[in-house]
Amino acid sequence: MSSTVEVVALDADDTLWHSEVYFERTERRFRELVARYVPDDEDVAARLVDVEHRNLERYGYGIKGFTLSMVEAAIEITEGAIGVEEIGQILAAGRTMLDHPVDVIDGVDETLTALTADGFRLLLVTKGDLHHQERKIAASGLSRHFERMEIVSEKDPATYRRVVASMGIGPDRFAMVGNSVRSDVLPVLEIGGHAVHVPYHVTWAHEHVDHDGAVDVLETIRDLPNWLAGR
Repeated sequence: MSSTVEVVALDADDTLWHSEVYFERTERRFRELVARYVPDDEDVAARLVDVEHRNLERYGYGIKGFTLSMVEAAIEITEGAIGVEEIGQILAAGRTMLDHPVDVIDGVDETLTALTADGFRLLLVTKGDLHHQERKIAASGLSRHFERMEIVSEKDPATYRRVVASMGIGPDRFAMVGNSVRSDVLPVLEIGGHAVHVPYHVTWAHEHVDHDGAVDVLETIRDLPNWLAGR
């Protein structure tokens, strides 16, 4: 291992496996159901995002919180006019998301195998519902690669400082890999660690952030070993 990095932490959703595409699909169904009750010019998607953001401190991240926010938004947007049948369909859509098989992104397994062979200690750092994230990592078949799994309520500098300290290293020997500049890159750079952005073709509105563009970007996770070799 030629890199000065010792611990490589990876995000889960949309970094290791597909996730946001299923949220996007369910949101389209939500818009179809709610649109029956509102004027054509009503921005149903924007209203749902507002409710999601409002509820993050209550429900946290993940499908369960998203489903509750959809129900709340449907009632709020339609001023209570939406029917029980439509509410049932929204709940069913949430259950379908929870039950969906884990679809690992191409190149992930082989890359993690290469990193462990190179001597890196791997750590999973993800937001979301504890139970569901544990189920997904087990179903993914990737758990054998990771020394530990951290499911956190927020990815901010304080969280990363705690995670880095728990691994017995300094920030200069820690690297974070993920699809969100807001959550996976900027907070880690702030504490003096290394971070790289691996974009996913769909990004949740809450993860959009304005920044100066001075972040490392990989076209695919397969490029990660070469990027680490240059740290």
